[in-house]
Amino acid sequence: MSSENLPQSPEQQRRKPRVAVVFGGRSSEHGVSIVTAGAILRAIDRTKYDVLPIGITTDGRWALTADEPERMAVTDRRMPTIEEIAESSDGAVVLPVDPGNREVVYSEQGSVPKALGEVDVVFPMLHGPYGEDGTLQGLLELSGIPYVGAGVLASAVGQDKEYMKRVFISYGLKVGPYEVIRPREWKLDPAAARKKIVDFAGEHGWPLFIKPARGGSSMGITKVDSLEGLDDAVEEAQRHDPKILVESLLRGREIECGVLEFEDGPRASVPAEIPPVTAHDFYDFEAKYIDSATGIVPAPLTPEQTAEVQRLAVEAFDAVSCEGLVRADFFLTEDGEFVINEINTMPGFTPISMYPRMWQESGIGYQELVDRLIQAALNRSTGLR
Repeated sequence: MSSENLPQSPEQQRRKPRVAVVFGGRSSEHGVSIVTAGAILRAIDRTKYDVLPIGITTDGRWALTADEPERMAVTDRRMPTIEEIAESSDGAVVLPVDPGNREVVYSEQGSVPKALGEVDVVFPMLHGPYGEDGTLQGLLELSGIPYVGAGVLASAVGQDKEYMKRVFISYGLKVGPYEVIRPREWKLDPAAARKKIVDFAGEHGWPLFIKPARGGSSMGITKVDSLEGLDDAVEEAQRHDPKILVESLLRGREIECGVLEFEDGPRASVPAEIPPVTAHDFYDFEAKYIDSATGIVPAPLTPEQTAEVQRLAVEAFDAVSCEGLVRADFFLTEDGEFVINEINTMPGFTPISMYPRMWQESGIGYQELVDRLIQAALNRSTGLR
């Protein structure tokens, strides 16, 4: 039985919808997820919703956390962890796997499990593998609990840059040159894998960007100017993902565009531009989250360029069968062509992040944006759709 067909109990009809905000996680973007969740918790309208904050530790334990967004911030250039804000070092939150039961349970060693009440919708503020890649979405589908954002397939494709690009190409979207090095290639014959990268550089030129194929927040990315730094770059990328992506440098302007799903379909925000970051080689993790480098909203584009990047952003959203929201990232090359770099199915979501800023400039403020996403998820069934 799909979640939309479940009869509402009298208690459900009386109470406010309960939103479980899930954050943290096992990926290297653990801290980024917590910072983002803190902003979401501040923005949720408590007169409309009850909120249940659930943190996932770096080893995968689901922990009950205090509803204290002020503790979920970067402090002295250091990201927070779930272990620091969990209410117990051994307690665990358990989601039901029965679509007919949405009651969440909390248990601690030596104590009787405690019911936390039913959850009506999950806001999965997880970034990277084990959360943004379809794994959590699959669990929620099995549980029959609606959730914000892309479904299983779109989340998985949106996380794996290789298959994302393959889908874009099949839909006629322009992507930049790239090469994939799979784990067994580097492990079994590193010399051949190295030659594959060098041949790619010979065709497209140095520098190259070596990055985790299924990473995010610019973590694990190295700009390599010659063969000398290649092995170290591969090692750094493989700390985050054994499969790596090799990309050539695209010269041009970095343009981003937000997509939000409305009842009549997806619409694009005004675009933004990420200007060159003088203190960094590129728009890396520290530039984004530690030094808070920011973009120009709206991007200084012609009306024709704005319309084109908005059209392409919606096409990318549809190509991957996304739901809810997406941030689409492009390069505007020196010859005036938009090349899509990637999409992000759960983009950074602090008030200063690019996705909310683009929608702010498009007429939808941060709190309204959060509310729209929750309402859309509440009105969407789980299962095939």
